[in-house]
Amino acid sequence: MSGTPHRRLRLAATVGAAAALALTACSSTGQAAGGGKTGFVTGKGGIATAGAGSRADAPDVTGKALDGKPVALSDFKGKVVVLNIWGSWCGPCRAEGKNLQEVSQKYQAQGVQFLGINTRDVDPANAVRFEHETGITYPSLYDPDGAQILRFPKGSLNPQSIPTTIVVDRQGRLAARAMRALSSEDLEAMIKPVLAEQQ
Repeated sequence: MSGTPHRRLRLAATVGAAAALALTACSSTGQAAGGGKTGFVTGKGGIATAGAGSRADAPDVTGKALDGKPVALSDFKGKVVVLNIWGSWCGPCRAEGKNLQEVSQKYQAQGVQFLGINTRDVDPANAVRFEHETGITYPSLYDPDGAQILRFPKGSLNPQSIPTTIVVDRQGRLAARAMRALSSEDLEAMIKPVLAEQQ
């Protein structure tokens, strides 16, 4: 019986160490926001955009969703994808959750797919509870140690900035980014220009 709590503590410590290592490894990525080949130019309200000719390819983040089903960014090829990096422990994530769900529903029929990346939640039950409480129905990839986040091109995001939202164009390229909680209006301002682009 006494071994079970010890195993849990070791597991929590291992995952926590991996997350800390991931954050340490990526802290320089955030510093290099202007020097990476992402094409992002920061504009009004801290929303960064990249012109169609200077966008970096998004990595094909992949794994299991919080419901246990496999999910990958490439599942939504040909759609505009809104990636939201979040954690149940994050107050600003809670604040923007209903906005994300509202805009997801509004643009779903227009070919926009939302995909969450849940990070630094050791227990997926906390993330599932968060989704139920905020009403989120789109899938979220479970990425507790930040392994999928590390796959993004240098300078495209800072893993220490949670929440972060990225819009991926129909060609699978990074088109817009915001490293803060967003209102519904901010989200729509990021999505609309990318959605309006010629296919």
